Amino acid sequence: MIRVLLVDDQPLIRAGLRMLCDAEADLEVVGEAGDGRQAVTLAERLTPDVVVMDLRMPGVDGISATSRILANRPATRVLVLTTFGDDDHLYPALTAGACGFLLKDAPPAELLDGIRRAAAGDSPFSQDVLRRLVSRAVHSRPAEPKPIEGLTARERAVLDLVGEGLSNAEIGERLHIGVTTVKTHITALMAKTDSPNRVRLALVALRKGTERK
Repeated sequence: MIRVLLVDDQPLIRAGLRMLCDAEADLEVVGEAGDGRQAVTLAERLTPDVVVMDLRMPGVDGISATSRILANRPATRVLVLTTFGDDDHLYPALTAGACGFLLKDAPPAELLDGIRRAAAGDSPFSQDVLRRLVSRAVHSRPAEPKPIEGLTARERAVLDLVGEGLSNAEIGERLHIGVTTVKTHITALMAKTDSPNRVRLALVALRKGTERK
């Protein structure tokens, strides 16, 4: 069971998120917070696995709350869910320690998948956010790519599509394979490229693309 703490200053948003999570057998909402200060207190008391964190809140905002929660409980996974996908919110949230960044207009299935992926140690990002993040990283940190050896043709195809910012479902559709198979390939790619998360793997893919050009 994945223990979830919902943090948003809008009661209707929290109610909707609770209904969404309560309908899933593997998710348990252990608490709700209306601001960052309350979120820090509840995270310490309720020990959630995943905190679904809004950013714009009165008093202590989501970025400060994320930093404080992780200072007290480093194993907690903080998944940002916000209306604002711009760099002014994205990078401070990641610097504070957020493991993922989803937009509030994401489909419900994407949010539920994001919570599960966050709990499993992955880094879920909305696709447009992921594309911008890795694109900026490529241009600001043009490191020499390491040669990648031992990849199969299918793994190379999956890696290229990860670099385009496609989701697992989109990669499966493009390559005519199942989502489970895509996940298996991505796990293998992370191991072979020494990538701790999907963002780093996408960065590897983009740098390889630049190298081929």
